[in-house]
Amino acid sequence: MSPPLPAPVPAVGVVCLRGDEVLLIRRGRPPKQGEWSLPGGRIEPGERAIEAALRELREETGVEAEITGLVDVVDGLFPEAGRHYVLIDYAARWLSGEPVAGDDALEARFVALHRVEALIDWDETRRVIFTAAAARCA
Repeated sequence: MSPPLPAPVPAVGVVCLRGDEVLLIRRGRPPKQGEWSLPGGRIEPGERAIEAALRELREETGVEAEITGLVDVVDGLFPEAGRHYVLIDYAARWLSGEPVAGDDALEARFVALHRVEALIDWDETRRVIFTAAAARCA
């Protein structure tokens, strides 16, 4: 039996879309270290969630974007890493910049939406990406 998880940590993720591409990072830290995911991270004390999303996007990728809406709120339960995040995922439209890995990202790049299934392991991240892409087209 796993030990109880600590209190949830508020965090943000950004589904940054550019045409038929989504911006992904390869994580440099646990949880899910080495896996492809959305740019994002913890909300700092006193910081608004949307501000945190844009800050994390800039820090991890160097990309500027405009938030276009809330996609979903997801519980990230990672017992192997002893972590529980409440992930607030936003959709965004790319404005400028080419991705460069920064902060805790090993890599950052735009990938075609049809490649998401092959690159992303966590089904919740795949669902959030496709939900954001579908809403943009609606």
